[in-house]
Amino acid sequence: MEWVKRGAGRVIIEEGDFRMVAPNITPDAETGAGTWTDDQFARAIREGIGHDGRVLFPMMPYKDFRNLSDEDLASIIVYIRSLEPVRNPLPKRNIPFPVSRLINAAPQPITGPVSVNISDSMKRGQYYTVIGGCVDCHTPHDKSGKPLSDMQFAGGVSMFGPIASANITPDPSGISYYDEDLFVKTIRTGHVGARPLHAPMPWWVYRNMNDEDLKAIFGYLRTVKPVHHRVDNSESATKCKQCNGNHGSGVENGGL
Repeated sequence: MEWVKRGAGRVIIEEGDFRMVAPNITPDAETGAGTWTDDQFARAIREGIGHDGRVLFPMMPYKDFRNLSDEDLASIIVYIRSLEPVRNPLPKRNIPFPVSRLINAAPQPITGPVSVNISDSMKRGQYYTVIGGCVDCHTPHDKSGKPLSDMQFAGGVSMFGPIASANITPDPSGISYYDEDLFVKTIRTGHVGARPLHAPMPWWVYRNMNDEDLKAIFGYLRTVKPVHHRVDNSESATKCKQCNGNHGSGVENGGL
């Protein structure tokens, strides 16, 4: 990765008529975000409305970031403004119909102050699992895209090809064998013992968190409902009656 171009944006996906572009958010005035106001940044990050009024594609996780506290949001904007300006003109995104219309329902306005009590370790851990997208990636969804409430954090969500997210509940089929030290080491190294985590899990980002925050996440995960749901990416993907998905060891799970 060319770190001198941090924040300069890139074309993420280009398949047929579909083009997804991560914009240049460096302070470059001509090709970046140098003219954006703090309010424009805030709306983009937490509400999904771009500086030019367009609805952002939900690949930008503003549904999670809407939970960012006002203080954390302000810190993020200050950091973005500190990036080195990079001139990097990019093509415009292109989202074909009907997806271009369907995403208009995704943004939701922030109607008041957002604060979080991070002095409490358990609440801090819960906060980080929300803004970090843990709930989204590790919770199966029904056919309409709604999370299965009785399978929160139980894994089985297909990420790339046959790779599915892990069960991170404290059930024996999940991470009941983890202790605090193993959890921190796993996030720091991207390995559980000799077994590497698969690339969809962005451990290389989370590894930059301090020990206390990682321990807070682990502490919170220990309190979630245990869900028996086997997910093993070393096995061939098979139909799972429990989450209605296809993942390794899926056939070993019975229906609810």
